[in-house]
Amino acid sequence: MNHLMNPSANSDVASASSPRDNPCFDIDPTVATLIVFADDEHSYMLPYAQFLYAELIPNPVLETQREAPPEKLTIRFVAAEVEMFGSGFRSIVRALQKYELKFVKSAGRRYAALLKTHIAAVAITLTKETP
Repeated sequence: MNHLMNPSANSDVASASSPRDNPCFDIDPTVATLIVFADDEHSYMLPYAQFLYAELIPNPVLETQREAPPEKLTIRFVAAEVEMFGSGFRSIVRALQKYELKFVKSAGRRYAALLKTHIAAVAITLTKETP
């Protein structure tokens, strides 16, 4: 008996927001850390064991700058806070919830219209330990 595959069943896999096709993030169910490629050209490996919370909000800058990315995602770890600006962050939040988000990095503005999930900017602030 032949079974036809339902094309909508795996629509995320074939879409432009698929991690395989998206330069902004990747998903791997076996990772123990999140790699952050910050816009300052540094990369950081943050352990999920130190994950505290994530907050997804509309970008507050939109009120004054219409061209700003529509969403802001903050990911807080014990020793770092990652801020990302972009659009379509729901898939990133779902991967983060399962500790499957492998990496995040920004991609040029030219990708914004092509991707369902686009990261326009990534910044990280490290928490300093007090002696």
